[in-house]
Amino acid sequence: MLGLYLHIPFCKSKCFYCDFASFAGQNSLQKPYVEALLKEAARYKNLKPKTLYIGGGTPSVLEVAELKKLLNGITKIFGPISKFKEATFEANPESITKEKLNILKDFGLNRLSLGMQTTQNKHLKLIGRAHNRKQFFKAYTLAEKYFNNINVDIIAALPKQTLRDFQLVLKETVALQPKHISVYGLQVEEGTKLYKDKFSVNDILYRKMLEATSKYLGEENYKQYEISNYAKAGHESLHNINYWENGQYLGLGVAAASYLKGKRSQNIADIKSYISKINNNESPIVFSETLKGKAKIGEQIILGLRKLDGINPTKTMLKFFDTDFNELKNQGLLIKTAKNLRLSDEGKYLANAVFRYFVEPF
Repeated sequence: MLGLYLHIPFCKSKCFYCDFASFAGQNSLQKPYVEALLKEAARYKNLKPKTLYIGGGTPSVLEVAELKKLLNGITKIFGPISKFKEATFEANPESITKEKLNILKDFGLNRLSLGMQTTQNKHLKLIGRAHNRKQFFKAYTLAEKYFNNINVDIIAALPKQTLRDFQLVLKETVALQPKHISVYGLQVEEGTKLYKDKFSVNDILYRKMLEATSKYLGEENYKQYEISNYAKAGHESLHNINYWENGQYLGLGVAAASYLKGKRSQNIADIKSYISKINNNESPIVFSETLKGKAKIGEQIILGLRKLDGINPTKTMLKFFDTDFNELKNQGLLIKTAKNLRLSDEGKYLANAVFRYFVEPF
């Protein structure tokens, strides 16, 4: 299955934890960017993607005319969006409106991902979010009139957040009954404001929050199907599952990554340079590689083990990594049977330690 990802790099403001290719104060570039994005898309008009994901940044900051132009262009190039098996649009509470939701629905998008992160104003301020608690709940109430399939993003281990704070966030989120909930641990990346402020995550508290998440969401009939993702039955993200199953995907826009015919590539991360290259009929790709042999198999294992159901190890996987599988099993981090490999409960919380076994230099 081929997935299509469109990157919209614009934001109202830069969150204090964000190291993605996202930029505030660049509104004047939105229109030419959308035009360039569609020109890049037209280069791949012969491809037939089955899932669509419009992410960012904050796609919902696009003006109505820009949003219509984007969706109309994608429809002309790849066919009706309603024909995609899944079509997701990321939105933030402060910039999603009734008019934009109407447009999304009319063009056939069938899944909305709302960036909440937390329900508590004090923590929203500490991570530099552009919305407040009231705006989120208002946006969610509006969104569920248009979308049955909604994902809510949560971040654990925020500055000054207690376990009790986090449990309240989970409770308030579940009360809304979204079909999908993503729970990510806060990552303090170099170059972000939190990094400059020398904030560090309390690993013990973070572990307790993840354990609380797994227990509580399980009791509320959300199945954990991937390390950070929980869904009601039948509402797992098809687009993301394609990533974890090492499927092909086409990424369009600034800093977008693609994986086609065994080759990985990534576009330039500067908006003006991207627009210029597209308009001059140049390639925006600045990096590409084709993994082979043990490195390729290792990556396949890492992606597959993110799924809680794990993988069915091939002969090639066993040839390269059976000793590592057995060592991780003995450490209690992997469950290994004749036909399946998956993370243990302990392995879920120490996944990065597991994945290191499958990355060069091995």
